[in-house]
Amino acid sequence: MSRIGKRPISLTDGVSVTEKDGGLEVKGPKGTLFEKLPDDIKINVEGSEVTLDRPNDSKQAKANHGLARALTQNMVIGVTEGFSKQLEIQGVGYRADATGKTLNLLLGLSHPVNMPVPEGLSVSVQENVIKIEGASRHDVGQFAANIRELRPPEPYKGKGIRYVGEQVRRKVGKAAVG
Repeated sequence: MSRIGKRPISLTDGVSVTEKDGGLEVKGPKGTLFEKLPDDIKINVEGSEVTLDRPNDSKQAKANHGLARALTQNMVIGVTEGFSKQLEIQGVGYRADATGKTLNLLLGLSHPVNMPVPEGLSVSVQENVIKIEGASRHDVGQFAANIRELRPPEPYKGKGIRYVGEQVRRKVGKAAVG
């Protein structure tokens, strides 16, 4: 039994859910999100609750049931509250600046890195912390991962880009033989 898939999703005021083109469209104050759900999952919208049903109890149907429910819940949260990730830059001379729809990064490379901010996301920089906000959990997480990939934290000095609160396992350097 999928315990997650069985739980109903409650909708707050201003959020509407409609089935469209084999997927689900969720509209709310922070925007509109569309997600294609597995074909075998049936969506029932009754008043201010959304429930999802599966056709049988096969292993794949159970997995799709929980997946569809989690995706739907994330869309509802995204259009009401939104999602955010914070990245921290550590290193001498490493800087970030958000201008318009571009994130400019100086990461000790021979050239500055200019990353265009995807549609639907907003980026702000405070000192050495980059904050990414948006309605889509996937888009926020993917853009944060793309930024971190440019200069992941290295284990000897800890320089690089990391998530706020991320623990980087540090290594000991060479020991002097004496």
